[in-house]
Amino acid sequence: MNLWQEYWTPVRVFLGLGAEPQTLTFVQISLRGIIVFMFTLLMVRISARRSLARRTVFDSVFLVILASVLARAINGSADLLPTVGGGFVMVAFHRLLAWIAFYSHGFGNLIKGTEEVLIHNGELVQQGLRSSHITRHDLEEDLRLDLHSDDFKRIQSARLERSGGISFTCK
Repeated sequence: MNLWQEYWTPVRVFLGLGAEPQTLTFVQISLRGIIVFMFTLLMVRISARRSLARRTVFDSVFLVILASVLARAINGSADLLPTVGGGFVMVAFHRLLAWIAFYSHGFGNLIKGTEEVLIHNGELVQQGLRSSHITRHDLEEDLRLDLHSDDFKRIQSARLERSGGISFTCK
């Protein structure tokens, strides 16, 4: 037995590599969780943090899928190392799409969406409200929470942003 095998065999047992999911122990699952957590932190650090902070649908879908894939590595329903490797590939793909969106406005709109005008010059824009499925009451609530007012006349514009938040510009 060579040195690599002497080292690798205890690691395989300790992490439950190659074991059936139902045979994993609490300690093995905990260690897998710690490893996946550390690699996930590294993945997020590698990815464009600003894009993940914007919380667009594009980023939310990416995070849900990444979390789902990496959870499989923790619970043993997928092999640990290939799954973590797949997570890095997903991060690289996310960065590639974000890079393309940066240089292509149309592609950016396709994957990240566009903003919708909800108030223009103090008046509600019914088409924007309708297409965004936002009621007058929803808009009033955001106005009260953000600007401590419910007077639309004070608002130059309100937009539903790509992140799902509503931004207000006062007159």
